[in-house]
Amino acid sequence: MNISKLVIASRNKHKIGEMQQLLSPLGIEVLSTADFPELNEVVEDRPTLKGNALKKARYVAKETCLPALSDDTGLEVEALNGKPGVYSARFAGPDATYEDNVFKLLNELEGVDNRNARFRTIVALVDGDEEFTFEGICNGEIIEDQRGTEGFGYDPIFRPDGYDQTFAELDGSTKNMISHRGKAVENFVKFLKEM
Repeated sequence: MNISKLVIASRNKHKIGEMQQLLSPLGIEVLSTADFPELNEVVEDRPTLKGNALKKARYVAKETCLPALSDDTGLEVEALNGKPGVYSARFAGPDATYEDNVFKLLNELEGVDNRNARFRTIVALVDGDEEFTFEGICNGEIIEDQRGTEGFGYDPIFRPDGYDQTFAELDGSTKNMISHRGKAVENFVKFLKEM
């Protein structure tokens, strides 16, 4: 499989930036759905991260006739039986902001001792009839107060194992090296190199 150009199935500039940084050493030209304004927003209505990632990548690959890379990420909190999980982006409701979701999570964990959590990402690659998925996991815990200004989403309250800083306090290259998305993309890159 020789990919010289691919489309990231996302308009999220944070996610696109992370992906471009992770894929740049391969010399692959990275586009995103923002480069194709005619594309519709894909509704993430599958019950699993893998289902959502594949749904987005299939649509974008079909519409652009280019290989498409998509991901879906969930924050899985042990004390909440894996919630918010697949609903992480809309934990506080369909139009929730990052702040709304963080606030709701902190409220649900108030007084809870077990704050173990993990970020899990599934990256899906669709190239014509070929489909591949790659997983990445980052274990850590939910802290009680928001810290840091980098990153997005739950980053200010997620402290990865082995670090004193939250994702929002770490510089981008360190976060990409240890993050769930970084690990999933690393597995994808490894796969590309082996092909």
